[in-house]
Amino acid sequence: MFEMKILVGFLVGTLIGMTGLGGGVLLLPILIYGLHVPAMLAVGCDALFNFVTKIGTSWVHLTKGTVRRKVVIALACGSIPGSYAGVQFLKHLRTLYGTGVNTFIAHAIGILLICIPMLLLLQGRFEKELEVRQPTSKSFFGMIIIGLLAGFLVGMTSVGSGSIVMMLLLLFYSYPARVMVGTDIVHAVILTGFTSLLHLQLHNIDFTLVGGLLIGSIPGGLLGAYLSTRVPVLWLRRILCGVLLITGLRMLWA
Repeated sequence: MFEMKILVGFLVGTLIGMTGLGGGVLLLPILIYGLHVPAMLAVGCDALFNFVTKIGTSWVHLTKGTVRRKVVIALACGSIPGSYAGVQFLKHLRTLYGTGVNTFIAHAIGILLICIPMLLLLQGRFEKELEVRQPTSKSFFGMIIIGLLAGFLVGMTSVGSGSIVMMLLLLFYSYPARVMVGTDIVHAVILTGFTSLLHLQLHNIDFTLVGGLLIGSIPGGLLGAYLSTRVPVLWLRRILCGVLLITGLRMLWA
């Protein structure tokens, strides 16, 4: 069984390295339907997995100066209380409905698996239509709202710390791609780290599962980065988005 966890981590790490898709949208369906992990436990494990895997990358972006710290702070001002509210909401549902909370989480993840691939497929076209805009006090307030929404979703599902924040940031900024990515990743480390602590307090983390996933994801990520220059990544990304859409519909149907 531990070998299967390593294999899943390797597969997800490879796909992340090749396509740049977030770990949450790729990993959660496999944990829930492939390894039959209860949805609430899967959310906690996924949050910790995302936190650990992004630490090294965030450090690289910080040292290269591709991070806008004020944007990170603005996002965190919203995402930290948002994450707390999301986890407390799950805790309340578990108190009311017991294991029925897993069905609610699966449906919430299903909706996100439908919305996020659609946004990703439209991202390229959307970016071309954006005008370059400088930050204002109003846009920073908007980023706090973005953080609040993202934090609530991450607290409930662990999905959205990267893809949703990135898409919504495009509404306010038009920085170079590497700056967008660096800023998003550093904020994601803060958000997923805080969310992991909250889920740890609720005993929603299986360290053996997370350890197996991480063991596999490290070489998988390296392989994916190597293959990304040798395979048609755009088409692979589109195929994965299609698979995620079908998976999301399957989760809602179930």
